[in-house]
Amino acid sequence: MKLLTKYSFAILFLAFIGLSYWFDFSVGEQIGLNFWTFFKEMIVFLPMMFILIGLFDVWVPKERIEKHIGESSGWKGTGLVILLAGLQAGPLYGAFPFAYILWIKGCSIRNIFIYLGAFATIKIPMIAFEIGFLGLKFSLLRTLITLPVFILLGYLMEWHLQDKNFEVKHP
Repeated sequence: MKLLTKYSFAILFLAFIGLSYWFDFSVGEQIGLNFWTFFKEMIVFLPMMFILIGLFDVWVPKERIEKHIGESSGWKGTGLVILLAGLQAGPLYGAFPFAYILWIKGCSIRNIFIYLGAFATIKIPMIAFEIGFLGLKFSLLRTLITLPVFILLGYLMEWHLQDKNFEVKHP
């Protein structure tokens, strides 16, 4: 019974999708199709991502992370996490496990927030597509507006969380 309660949302979702196909409900069929497309993307992407994160965890020593993007890294650390985020590719949900590893290895909370913001907005592969569709002027303007906002948010979050004893729970 406990197991049924734990997975009740997934069971209801699958029942909804199945009934949508049974009764030819087009909205439910489209939801099921979108879910299947997203599920396939995650099944292909996630194992490779976790292998790379595991290799990063083993190969990069904690001291190196603390030195370059830790609490005392300053603007140099901010630049490094922006560069790191810009050079990566993949969906945003792929950035969270990597941010967790950075946190475990001693990255400052400021740089974690800046990394996540930069990952979401200025990945170089994404900017290349954006320039192709929306133009160079739009991409430069969007980057020049969003990046300082995420840097400011990183510093504000560091200031806000500095005296609070928060912890990141293990996934």
